[in-house]
Amino acid sequence: MASKKRGSPASPRASARASAAGPKADQKRAAEERERSGVKHTSHDGSRFLKGERIDPRRIDGSERVADLIDGCFLAYNAARLREACQLFTQKMLDADVTVGLSLTGALTPAGLGMAAIIPLIESGFVDWIISTGANLYHDTHFGLGLAMHRGNAQESDVVLREEGVVRIYDIFFDYDVLLSTDAFFRTIIQGKEFQRSMSSAEFHNLCGKYVREREKALGIGQKSLLSAAYAAGVPIYTSSPGDSSIGMNVAALALDGNRCVIDPNLDVNETASIVLDAKRGSGKKGGGRSAVLICGGGSPKNFMLQTEPQIQEVLGIDEKGHDYFLQITDARPDTGGLSGATPAEAVSWGKIDPDRLPDAVVCYLDSTVALPLLTSYAHARHARRPLKRLLDRRKEMLDRLTSEYRRAGGRSAAAEDAEAMLPMHR
Repeated sequence: MASKKRGSPASPRASARASAAGPKADQKRAAEERERSGVKHTSHDGSRFLKGERIDPRRIDGSERVADLIDGCFLAYNAARLREACQLFTQKMLDADVTVGLSLTGALTPAGLGMAAIIPLIESGFVDWIISTGANLYHDTHFGLGLAMHRGNAQESDVVLREEGVVRIYDIFFDYDVLLSTDAFFRTIIQGKEFQRSMSSAEFHNLCGKYVREREKALGIGQKSLLSAAYAAGVPIYTSSPGDSSIGMNVAALALDGNRCVIDPNLDVNETASIVLDAKRGSGKKGGGRSAVLICGGGSPKNFMLQTEPQIQEVLGIDEKGHDYFLQITDARPDTGGLSGATPAEAVSWGKIDPDRLPDAVVCYLDSTVALPLLTSYAHARHARRPLKRLLDRRKEMLDRLTSEYRRAGGRSAAAEDAEAMLPMHR
C-alpha cells in the first residue's frame, strides 16, 4: 500500500484548513488573499479540538468577586486547573448522594487554614470525613486553647530564635511555651476515664474535640479549632500515623505510666473502608451513592484515604470499582515515583479510582495555602449548604455493613487462603 506523501491533506475537508502538515505556499497565499478581501477566518470552526470557550476574559477592576474571577479569568495553565477543581467540587462532588473525604498534609492549620477554610467547609456540610496528619491537629489545638501564632520573617536566625524561646514553621513564629501548654492539655484530658481503652483515631479525636470545645467556651473565643468543629458536626477525623505527632508522643509518654489509651490502626483501616463502602452503596430509595476525595498535599493521609478501595476490593474481596471523584492540590511531581505526585490515572491500576470516572479527576499543581481558601470561597458562592451526614454517629452501622458484605464474599479471600497454603513451601 502506497503511503501518503508528507504534507498531503488527509481528506478533502482537511485540505481547506491551514495546517503545519499542509502545503505551505498555498496556505500562505490563502491567508494573504483573506487579508486583502477582508474575509472572516472561519476555516477551523468545525474542528473538534476547538470547541472550548474562547479566551476572552473580562478586565479585572477590583469589583469582581472571587468566584467570578475564577470562572472568568482563570483560563489556562494551573489557574485553569484550579478553575476546573472548583467547578468539579461544586457541580459534582457536592451533590446530595456524594460523600466527601478530605485529606490534609503540610502545615496548614498553623497558617490559619483550619479557621479560614476547613471549619467553614465542615459547618456547611461540604466535608463529611477527614484524614489528617497528627501535626495539623496538634497545631490546630493551639488556637482552641487561646494560644497565639504570629507572622514572622523566614530569614531570621534560627540560632537567635532558639535563644529567644521562639519556634519557627517557615514564616510562622510562636512561643516555645505554646508547645508545653498544648502538651499539658493533652496529657491532662488523656488521663480521663473515657480514654482508658483501645479506640480508633476518630473516636480519640472526637473526645479531644469535646474538651477543646469546652475550653473555647470557657475562654469565650468562638469556634477556633478544627477538632472542636468536627466534634460538633459529627465529622470523623482519622490520622494515618498516630505516633507521628506531638499528640501521639504524649499518648506514648502516658503509656509509660500505665495509661491504657491505645489508638488501634486496625479500627482505622476498617472504619475508613466502611465509610467508602457505605458511600457507594447509599441508603436512599434509589440505592447507590458516590465517593469523592479532596486531597490537599499528598503523603500518608492521601494513601490512607485512597487505600480504602483496595481494602474493600483486594483484601476483603467485595465487588467495587473505586472512588468516583478525585481532586488533588499538590506541588509534587509524578515522575519521581512518590505517592504525593501520583496521578489519578495511576491510581486506576490499583483499583483506587473508578476508570470510568477519570474525566471527573483534576490535579491542581498549586500550594494548598493558595488553593484551599479560593476553593472554599468559590464553593460557598456557588453551592448551598448541605445537611450534615454526621458519619461519626454511624460508625457502628457502617462497620457492620462492611463486615456483612465481607462475610457474604466468603470471609477470607481464596487468594489469601492459597497464599497461606503456599507458606510451608517457602520456609
